[in-house]
Amino acid sequence: MTILLNKPYEVLTQFTDEAGRRTLKDYVPVPNVYPVGRLDYDSEGLLLLTDDKQLQHRLSDPRFKVPKTYHAQVEGLVSEAALEQLRQGVQMKDGLTLPAAARALPEADAAGPWPRTPPIRYRAAIPTSWLALTITQGMNRQVRKMCATVGLPCLRLVRVALGPLGLGELAPGQYRELTAAEVQALRGLAPASRPAAGPGRPYSTTQPTARRRPFRPS
Repeated sequence: MTILLNKPYEVLTQFTDEAGRRTLKDYVPVPNVYPVGRLDYDSEGLLLLTDDKQLQHRLSDPRFKVPKTYHAQVEGLVSEAALEQLRQGVQMKDGLTLPAAARALPEADAAGPWPRTPPIRYRAAIPTSWLALTITQGMNRQVRKMCATVGLPCLRLVRVALGPLGLGELAPGQYRELTAAEVQALRGLAPASRPAAGPGRPYSTTQPTARRRPFRPS
């Protein structure tokens, strides 16, 4: 079984926590599934969980360069110069990032229309804007660091797609089981025989209706 969850803000990508913070157990009452990669505690959006260890490994292995798309709300206005830096690769302490797909995003098109609790910090003198960024690496807090490096501190980060899969209409805390065709598409991103040579297929945010768990507000 492979599940797509819209992970809420301030939820750990694990099933237990000694400090009593919210975890996946609060949203996914399905036994023996494990997260594919990680999504930071302070990030939101698409997270896959599966009981297929081979699929989990393939999608998590950086050699396969599985594309992940994020919508980031940042401080300041997104300039073409900043976007070009992101597209060419950004030098960070962790190393030089691979070229990313980057574009400014009208607020009306941004993911995360749901209210976040607590809300982002607003400063009267500093505008905020959104950008879409697709990366194929998995450095620690990579998108936040990339945005900060080009002068756009990240205020909110929502992962909206992994390969061909998008969030669709899932609200925070909702999940659904993937169809057989969707799982097969994921296998195509990371074939067993060799790593993917490129950034992968474009994503779609339109997904079929499937079983969902009602949203449980915090």
